[in-house]
Amino acid sequence: MRLLCCVSYKGTNYQGWQKQKNAPTVQETIEGVLSQILNTKIDIYGSGRTDAGVHAQRQYFHFDMDKDMNINRLRYSANCLLPKDIFINEIKVVSDDFHARFSAKGKTYTYIMRLDERNPFNYELETNIPYEVDINLLSDCLKQFEGKHDFKDFTSKEEDDGDYIRTVYKVETTYIKEIKQFMVSFTGDGFMRYQIRNMVGTALAIASKKEKEDYIKYHLSDKTNREIVPYKAPSEGLYLVDVNY
Repeated sequence: MRLLCCVSYKGTNYQGWQKQKNAPTVQETIEGVLSQILNTKIDIYGSGRTDAGVHAQRQYFHFDMDKDMNINRLRYSANCLLPKDIFINEIKVVSDDFHARFSAKGKTYTYIMRLDERNPFNYELETNIPYEVDINLLSDCLKQFEGKHDFKDFTSKEEDDGDYIRTVYKVETTYIKEIKQFMVSFTGDGFMRYQIRNMVGTALAIASKKEKEDYIKYHLSDKTNREIVPYKAPSEGLYLVDVNY
């Protein structure tokens, strides 16, 4: 029986989703708990990776279970054993050919930043931007990423060299003046390693007058040479919001 799980986690204490040697990860933590409950080695397969310090509101993974166990009881037991910064929201049965990664049709990420001095209560949950930023210009820059583009300059991806084409369906920005919080959401068919953090970091560089306004247009242009942008926003402001199946 193949099960699809939706999980939320605060990524501060983990070196990302994917298992690593000598470093705590979300995947390894969940696998350990499920293996303990089911008394057999369990391997889980996520909808994608998140970097160290990145959070998730609705990350998905699947795994196969041979044991006859009520899935509501399984969810309850897992949440009792998982650390407080990881929580399984739901578990459901899916077809045997379903894959959490390859069956995904799109994803939504949100990046949250505070355009002011540091808030000690949210320092792990948002990025602090203590320098002056043109908010309107920041929004305009981020909107430039909408559409189908070659994002080779906005990712450190090495595997599948040459496959850097992605479509960003929608970019939405919100600014809450009272608390000086700026949020941007990206919905697309998929995102590569550091892509969103590089996009946000680059937009911030332009909005703070470090780069010219045509900087994004140049790096999205149809050019053969790869020039990875040097701007990468911190991880703590990034959230995987949802995966579309």
